[in-house]
Amino acid sequence: MDVMEALAACGGAARRPALARLGVDDAALRRASRANIDQPARGVYALPSADPAHVALILRRQLLTRISAAPSYGLWVLEPSGPAHVYHRRGEVFEREVQHGGLLLPPNSTRPVAALADVLIHALRCLPFRESLIMVECAVGRGDMAVEFLRQQLPGRRNGRARAVLQWVDRGAESMLETLARTCFRQAGITVESQVYIDGVGYVDLLLEGWLVVELDGRHHGDWRQVKKDQRRNNRSVVEGYTVLRYYYADVVHGPEQMLAEVLAVLAGRRGLQP
Repeated sequence: MDVMEALAACGGAARRPALARLGVDDAALRRASRANIDQPARGVYALPSADPAHVALILRRQLLTRISAAPSYGLWVLEPSGPAHVYHRRGEVFEREVQHGGLLLPPNSTRPVAALADVLIHALRCLPFRESLIMVECAVGRGDMAVEFLRQQLPGRRNGRARAVLQWVDRGAESMLETLARTCFRQAGITVESQVYIDGVGYVDLLLEGWLVVELDGRHHGDWRQVKKDQRRNNRSVVEGYTVLRYYYADVVHGPEQMLAEVLAVLAGRRGLQP
């Protein structure tokens, strides 16, 4: 791997040891520094197009963690903006940064990012319930992390709130919306199954109490063909004896109380008809 490719793999900037792990030797670095590679500090190399914030992390020897590290691991998040969440071994914090302490594992070998387990533990300790849940469930669902491993790293009473989040983690969710909606319904005492196959319909996102289908749509599309396809699925579900409700991103993320109220009303109406 040449210097340009190695720097790109490192996010645009890196220290010499990280580049060496990718097969870049000192001779290649000397040639590159005389060409079009920047050297903002001794032992630090950067592409001219490198993000200044990324270069600053390298210079300060900081690691991204919590929500700030989510893009590096492809984790679900609700609000990606806000101050940078970082780790520094001496606890140094700069303007608009939130410091997090304590690492269990070595960080990412090529980028200034804490290990996935540390990112999730920091999230569980600091973030509100929904935000930490979706990050953990995303990693667990892909098979990148085990709930039991995280639970073992969170002993004692002070980590009780973090461990409480883990009891709601499930596998099989195909989207952040599915995780949020499923948990909302289960916390209300509703029996929920995820990704249930219905003959003639296919897989539905959620099946409540064995008969109420909840479909979740996070897309912002105006494709009439897709609208018709969704409607046909809904109609077929009704023909098969199911009731169908459909919710969108704004409903699940910003209006879960209203969504839950509607679901409870439908469930109560069905029960009221039973002899």
